[in-house]
Amino acid sequence: MQNLGTSTDQLFETPQLYFADLDAQVMASVVAAAADLALVLDSQGVIRDLSLSSGQAHELGDLRSWVGRRWIDTVTVESRPKISSMLAGAAAEGGTPAGRVERQVNHPLAGGQELPVSYSLVPMGHQGRLLALGRNLSAVAAVQQRLVDAQQSMERDYLRLRHTEARYRLLFEAVDESLLVVDAVSLTVFEYNAAAARLLGEPSKRILGRSVIEFLTVESQAGAYAMFSQARSAGRADELSVQLINGGTELKLAASLFKQDSTSLLLLRLLQQGPATSQGATAAAEAPSLLSVVSAMPDAFVLTDMQGRILSANPAFVEMLQLPGNESVVGQSLDRWLGRSSVDLNVLISNLRQHGVLRLFPTTLRSGYGEPGAIEISAVSVPDGPRPCLGFSIRDVTRRLPADNRASRQLPRSADQLTGLVGRLPLKDIVGETTDLIERLCIEAALELTRDNRASAAEMLGLSRQSLYVKLRRYGIQDMGAEPND
Repeated sequence: MQNLGTSTDQLFETPQLYFADLDAQVMASVVAAAADLALVLDSQGVIRDLSLSSGQAHELGDLRSWVGRRWIDTVTVESRPKISSMLAGAAAEGGTPAGRVERQVNHPLAGGQELPVSYSLVPMGHQGRLLALGRNLSAVAAVQQRLVDAQQSMERDYLRLRHTEARYRLLFEAVDESLLVVDAVSLTVFEYNAAAARLLGEPSKRILGRSVIEFLTVESQAGAYAMFSQARSAGRADELSVQLINGGTELKLAASLFKQDSTSLLLLRLLQQGPATSQGATAAAEAPSLLSVVSAMPDAFVLTDMQGRILSANPAFVEMLQLPGNESVVGQSLDRWLGRSSVDLNVLISNLRQHGVLRLFPTTLRSGYGEPGAIEISAVSVPDGPRPCLGFSIRDVTRRLPADNRASRQLPRSADQLTGLVGRLPLKDIVGETTDLIERLCIEAALELTRDNRASAAEMLGLSRQSLYVKLRRYGIQDMGAEPND
């Protein structure tokens, strides 16, 4: 469907000297050999004769039914403006082949297939006849389709790798054990999790690229070297008691070997020994401060059991619900106010049980008076604590959303905006929005192809003119006060 450009041919300098004695049969053979498909057109654009090269005749079958038909009637609706433009251009040039336009058009074939052909026109004599020389682009189209399929396959593989990496990163950061990934030979740190950073007591930028030996006391380094050598040869090694240079903390060090992209790496686990360290005491001491911060947050925070029944909530949540001061939310199910139905809470709980964490889930929150408001929820599941629970951080995003002026018939402009309506509008309304969007885009495309010729656009779309004008007024595509270009 692309304009292949205007060709600037380098013609023979003395054709009269070498081609004057060629008869019609020789010229026909030359044309048949030079083009995959050649059409002889009269001055009205009607096909009077055609030829196919031997290979194309086997592939395309018999096209003799085109003889006697207008050239423009043998192509698809989208290609007809191109045929009209080529014929008009050939008539304007007055038989001069230089600067001729080459365009790709599509011929409909049996079985719903289409034949892409690149045509160029050559004048024949003074009677207005034209010779349309065509190149079959089916092979090019097949290669392009294979390229698109390969790109889509690569995109799927890339997305799958991204999801795998995200799951790995989530698991790596979620475990309580301190983990390090180091090069098996140089012992340089490649990766570490948050627990390891806290244990080592070093800024993040100072951990990567350093040898893990640097974090151990001198007394522990010799045993660590022997342990790493055993892990490289046997695949894993026995646990070793070591001390960190930062405060002399006693740890159990475990190592196991694995390979990634032909590179040998060691996974190190640092296990604390004995009772809880001062770090745990510090975290416990900070707990009341954290509780007061959550209570003072402007965003709502709700703690529920694994079924969604509220255990506690901060004042911002009660304020968002506009509940009377004497009404308590504790003990009630969160789906009383969340979403248009209990489906939203079920989706949240299901995802939290499966993934453990959920970010920026769009839904609505109904106040105590039944008024819905747009919100975003980030949630986490804590199934292994003394009391399994779910934590929900709720943010009001009503001011962030554009006004929903449905009376003005403003349509969404992208699929992301359409899918963003899920949870805020019924499926029937979303389908209506999608249908209107597709209908409007098709009308705009038809007007563009016909250069605002509304009669041709209506014919292209299979509509009557009156129906097209009604839809133009409905969508406000153009100023209907202007005279249509028919």
